[in-house]
Amino acid sequence: MPLTNRRNQYQSPFSERYASTEMCYIFSDQYKFSTWRKLWIALAEAQQELGLPSITSDQINEMRRFQDTINFDVAREYEKKLRHDVMSHIYAYGEQCPKARAIIHLGATSAYVQDNTDLIQMKAGLYIILAKLINTIKILSHQAMKYKTLATLSFTHFQPAQPTTLGKRICLWIQDYVLDVEELEMRISHLRFHGVKGTTGTQASFMSLFHNDTEKVKRLDELVTRKMGFESSYPVTGQTYPRKVDSQIMFCLAGIAESAHKFSNDMRLLQHLKEVEEPFEEEQIGSSAMAYKRNPMRCERIAALARYVLCNCLNPAFTAASQWFERTLDDSANKRISVPEAFLAIDGILNIVLNVASGFNVYSSAIHRHLVDEIPFMITENILMEAVNAGGDRQAVHESIRKHAMEAASRMKEEGNTNDLLVRILQDPLFSRIRPKIKEISDPIKLVGRAPQQTEEFITQVIDPLLHRHNHLIDKKLIPALYV
Repeated sequence: MPLTNRRNQYQSPFSERYASTEMCYIFSDQYKFSTWRKLWIALAEAQQELGLPSITSDQINEMRRFQDTINFDVAREYEKKLRHDVMSHIYAYGEQCPKARAIIHLGATSAYVQDNTDLIQMKAGLYIILAKLINTIKILSHQAMKYKTLATLSFTHFQPAQPTTLGKRICLWIQDYVLDVEELEMRISHLRFHGVKGTTGTQASFMSLFHNDTEKVKRLDELVTRKMGFESSYPVTGQTYPRKVDSQIMFCLAGIAESAHKFSNDMRLLQHLKEVEEPFEEEQIGSSAMAYKRNPMRCERIAALARYVLCNCLNPAFTAASQWFERTLDDSANKRISVPEAFLAIDGILNIVLNVASGFNVYSSAIHRHLVDEIPFMITENILMEAVNAGGDRQAVHESIRKHAMEAASRMKEEGNTNDLLVRILQDPLFSRIRPKIKEISDPIKLVGRAPQQTEEFITQVIDPLLHRHNHLIDKKLIPALYV
């Protein structure tokens, strides 16, 4: 019995759960084959403009009428017989456009519609990703300024270290995304069109069509490139545009995955510490068994999808490395999976990052409690210096602090006590002269160095100009995924 119900067939989690409607549309059949038809129309228009007598306005107008009305069933039946997707759609388009049937795809090879469409899809996808990155940076910059003076423990090796502020830590996340924006801007600005290059990139078929008029063939390439929204095309190609382009773009997307994975890992660790927590809905269930659980499932999902992108970027790299001469077809099946899914995955990742960044909860009492537990150890050198400056013997003061610190640490670990190191020091006659200063020394905000100023400088000097440059993308309507 045929499986006609879509619920009886595998559905991609990217389109079902993670990626936005807008990104799914860019890699949909409708978008793809409408773009093929736009390319055939642009080619015919340019050929007519350059004086090709066999192409008429009636033919082009007929092609335009059916540009977006794809007869998918007809194309599918043709492909069963022809075993060639481009020819199947040429025939299907020709059935709808009998006047234009003879001039559809004139002089072109399959890569003309396939490769140019791939580049158009990637360009559109990169702009969606850029918009989401810019909005992520904007949201996180507000959070950084909000918490620029909230002292918190730093961690090196996930061991408590000299305090920083939560705002400064958020700036570290933002900086990764800024580097991603810079890479993305470069990839978008360098992305070119495949253009009108013919079967092996020599434009021989178009030279024949225009009776060896080199200038007209060059102009044909330029006209179609501009009609399809690109400033320039790759100057030399084989049958396809350089597959290295896919690899470069996928590694750019992998860089975003790296940043998001790092952000999600930090958030998961902070949630374990009960200092910062990702959004948790009123009726959300953390565990089917453990009703009290508030698992960081959004950040775990970011990490899971990021891992996929980081591994997937090797597919286009191997494809670029293994192309033979002007082309081989072993890129096709791999490319039609690895490239769209990388875009869908990054789109899904950024949907969740936007959600987490705009709604995470900060528990300042827990943050302060962890500081109170660790700061007495961190300020022992400051206490030592103050005691010596007040006339104390450096070696005697050092030994006293060492003994108090060892005893306090032992009771914390073995008995579960709070850190009473400062109490011990305050009660020790050796430190009587500096008792009034110990409270000032132990103020967390006095221990964060220039973290608040660094945060302000980073936001005003780096982030504000970046956001101003991309002001048209800020607060742009970003269609969310179903599950964030």
